[in-house]
Amino acid sequence: MTTPRPVHPEPVHGLPEAVSSMLRTIVVALFVLTFLTQPMVIPSESMEHTLLVGDFLLMNRSTLAPAGNWNWMLPYAPVQRGEIVTFHSPVNPAEFLVKRVIGLPGDRLRIDKSQVFINGAPLDEPYAVFEPIPDNPFLNHFPTSNYTDPRVAPAWWKQMQAQTSGGELIIPPGQYFMMGDNRNHSRDSRYWGFVPRTHILARPLVIYFSLNRPSRTDLAQVDILPQPSTISAPNVPDDRLGHDTDFLGHVRDFARWKRFFHVVH
Repeated sequence: MTTPRPVHPEPVHGLPEAVSSMLRTIVVALFVLTFLTQPMVIPSESMEHTLLVGDFLLMNRSTLAPAGNWNWMLPYAPVQRGEIVTFHSPVNPAEFLVKRVIGLPGDRLRIDKSQVFINGAPLDEPYAVFEPIPDNPFLNHFPTSNYTDPRVAPAWWKQMQAQTSGGELIIPPGQYFMMGDNRNHSRDSRYWGFVPRTHILARPLVIYFSLNRPSRTDLAQVDILPQPSTISAPNVPDDRLGHDTDFLGHVRDFARWKRFFHVVH
């Protein structure tokens, strides 16, 4: 007599399983984007040439988040000088900015001939670039008692004078001084002041995509070059319809392919 084989239920497939799987994926994705990472795109030239206009960044939100009840599980770390961070704008907290941390709480900071000094010692900044601009005393010497740049926030100007001692800016506890790498084209702490620790959100991890976008600051150099007459005008396309066969060229020029998955430093 043959023993009957046990009957196993067939796996259930179809719409319910697909919906359940999709919901699980969405929940995991939302958790990662909300608590661990966050994508952002670079809109301006203030961090050239470390970050370019059109770079898409994946941000690490976990390491700089306030520790709270999760400090036993997540690798929280203090804010360090020289690292790039994203934070709420002190002028408009609804906006997000990305800059480099230059001054820490308790530091004495000054800028002389575009060289940053921290506690009396020059700061080594291989990332900083200085594109040519018309002379601006406010950028070359900071802090200053002369109001020479109308872009400086009035409230910050008053606070700056109160926080200056012996020609140096004293950074208060819990506050940080941020600057862009493109020093002559960055609206940063020199213009709107300190960033509270509670405003600092994340560190950039990697550039996962980069659109090929022109730099407005590079184009602006034409206005201040010594011999503009020697600069040839760019080719301006006309409006005639035609057959553009250079498809691969458009694909190649569409993005900065070499910047894909580039680790941010």
